Amino acid sequence: MNTQPKLVVIGNGMAGIRTLEELLALAPNHYDITVFGAEPHPNYNRILLSPVLAGEQNFDDIVLNPLDWYAQNGIRLHIGKRVERIDRVRRIVVADDGTEAPYDRLLIATGSTPFIPPMPGNTLKGVIAYRDIQDTNTMIDAAAVKRHAVVIGGGLLGLEAANGLKLRGMDVSVVHLADTLLERQLDATAGKLLQRSLEARGLQFLLNKATVEITGNEAGEVTGVRFADGDALQADLVVMAVGIRPNTALAESAGLHCSRGIVVDDAMQTYDPRIYAVGECVNHRGVAYGLVAPLFEQAKVCANHLALMGIGSYKGSVLSTKLKVTGIDLFSAGDFLGGDGTEEIVLSDPAGGVYKKLVIKDDKLVGACLYGDTADGAWYFRLLREQRKLGELREHLVFGETGIGDAGVQGQSRAAAMSDNDEVCGCNGVCKGTIVKAITEKGLFTLDEVKKHTKAASSCGSCAGLVEQILMNTLGSSFQEAPKTKAICGCTAHNHAEVRKAIREHHLLTHREVYDFLEWHTPNGCASCRPAINYYLLSTWPREAVDDPQSRFVNERLHANIQKDNTFSVIPQMKGGVTNPSELRRIADVADKYHIPLVKVTGGQRIDLLGAKQEDLPDIWRDLGMKSGHAYGKSIRTVKTCVGSEFCRFGTQNSTQMGIDLETMLANMWSPHKVKLAVSGCPRNCAESGIKDVGVIAVDSGWELYVGGNGGIKTEVAQFLCKVKTADEVKEYTGAFLQLYREEAYYLDRTVHYIGRVGLDYVKQKVVEDASNRRALYERLLYSLEGLPDPWETRVAGTQRTQYIPLKVVA
Repeated sequence: MNTQPKLVVIGNGMAGIRTLEELLALAPNHYDITVFGAEPHPNYNRILLSPVLAGEQNFDDIVLNPLDWYAQNGIRLHIGKRVERIDRVRRIVVADDGTEAPYDRLLIATGSTPFIPPMPGNTLKGVIAYRDIQDTNTMIDAAAVKRHAVVIGGGLLGLEAANGLKLRGMDVSVVHLADTLLERQLDATAGKLLQRSLEARGLQFLLNKATVEITGNEAGEVTGVRFADGDALQADLVVMAVGIRPNTALAESAGLHCSRGIVVDDAMQTYDPRIYAVGECVNHRGVAYGLVAPLFEQAKVCANHLALMGIGSYKGSVLSTKLKVTGIDLFSAGDFLGGDGTEEIVLSDPAGGVYKKLVIKDDKLVGACLYGDTADGAWYFRLLREQRKLGELREHLVFGETGIGDAGVQGQSRAAAMSDNDEVCGCNGVCKGTIVKAITEKGLFTLDEVKKHTKAASSCGSCAGLVEQILMNTLGSSFQEAPKTKAICGCTAHNHAEVRKAIREHHLLTHREVYDFLEWHTPNGCASCRPAINYYLLSTWPREAVDDPQSRFVNERLHANIQKDNTFSVIPQMKGGVTNPSELRRIADVADKYHIPLVKVTGGQRIDLLGAKQEDLPDIWRDLGMKSGHAYGKSIRTVKTCVGSEFCRFGTQNSTQMGIDLETMLANMWSPHKVKLAVSGCPRNCAESGIKDVGVIAVDSGWELYVGGNGGIKTEVAQFLCKVKTADEVKEYTGAFLQLYREEAYYLDRTVHYIGRVGLDYVKQKVVEDASNRRALYERLLYSLEGLPDPWETRVAGTQRTQYIPLKVVA
């Protein structure tokens, strides 16, 4: 007989399930738990419905707790069942299908309901609210067959709905009663900047407009909206986004005290001591919260009391706001409008799309409104919540944390400047130190892994960029970006796959054609998107698209590796690691002539000349008279070899010659990321072929091919691709795999990340099983590489020579 006390949760949304997560962490086996959810889905992230509507994510991407999570934690889940009655005398709840569940403790998390203004026509077909995944799917389906959408409400939800419908191909008009957008979250200046950015995306706005009627046809379908001033607008879809109301109907029917929400105390307890409530259905100290951060703070306190600890106390929340429209950055918090006794610090650059307004009272920050540059939003929010005296910070406050100078080197990244105690994720209260500890102790390498283990960036997602910065700072080059659904950068809402598809299907050949066709927000792109587009153009249309050197990183522009002292590293090509006395003499002479401070053998069996001056680079390459080793680019790096059958008594094949042949074939090949190969002459694998992007291992009957290895911080062992018999087959299969990677991987994806995304079976089907496709891939690779000039030869010939002349500072 189960003697555990029974906990019933009404509501399978974010607030209720977060309470259970906190409770399970505190008292994992204390309760026998039952959950009722009115929707036929597991718990999902409602905050990310907007990216689903916009086509940037799908439903599976936003599921927070899949069905097996409930089973693993012994939770009895009733989905698709709405609780209709709470019997407080018998202590049971009754669902709409008759299901009953007894409780010792009850948690109500029924959320809120959308407010539909009481106007004629509000029940017509095509008039919907925007609250859950069903509403989202309804809008997606409507966008496929309808043309004209009207969104009533210029708040956060309305703008996100409008943006998503526009991206789905509809003509969208936003009707708003006030004279600026987001008037509760932004001041008039920031609101106008936001409007300008959204209008550039094709949205239309009707401000100071009061909707009085929704018109329809004889079939009961919406045809338009009519306004108080007599104007009218055509519409075949109307989205109501004018606010929400706490869903208190069930609590009221049970006799619980409700007043603009279920009234709770600081323990999240209702007037019935056995019943608790959290989330948007709650009224705490006269306030009903509709943002996720307060809901999660409530959940933590409620879990503390359900676990019988009794020490948690919820005092209310300070709110901040972010808009979930890709490419538009805004942040507001506190009293950003100001008033009596307040002072304002304003930085306004309308042409650059940047606006900052900081409101100060009694030498404390009490409000912030940011548009265009929100990198320091979390820092301002911390100052606001802590009510810290500004003192000397005030003079440089508008320039953000990295402009203060007390957090490290001026200009370093926001993540690097943060201390371990600084909060990163306001929704979930996660600080930088917690994230760094999880990354290092649990071996995390992706944003999704950090979300899973720390909850950071798992709610509204606005801190995802900051979490990625922390990942990059902690891991260096082993950070694994997952750009499948992520926009390339803030210049566009399009992700890598969409950009590649557009370039391929519409034969785009230049940056300008890409920017114009995809309606780039920033006319000339940025440092994030320009290199990616440059690669996509060159790899998709070889011999047609023209390389843009200014869209490459400095190492690729100068064809040498910049070092921390601003000198450069020069690595000449030595195919397969093989050299000769003449090349060694030239290397020695260059090292003497140009006073190279360090000559070092690399891990890739090459010789590195470290400490070369920028202005000496063309002359160094001329005097060397050798090909470029491509040690600086997203390109073929080296083919490492052992001596193989020519000299080694264990060697079964001529691995050295195979390495030379592969490196000759792949010379000057650009790729999404660096590519390293190795050829071992026997299974003893002296060339470390098992951790290379392509590893070739000789056996008695031929060669084994392995792909997707990586020797970085997180070593990835290469996976077996196939076995072949001849050297020509090695080149064909290797070339086909690398061309598949070049054509389909996202920029900055290593081969291991590409294979992780598409699956090894997919790669085998394209390269091993489909012979005609393999040959086609191989031929496209050879075509793209044929006739490519060595970059050092072009520099020696005088191409772009001026970029090697250092700038001089004039006193």
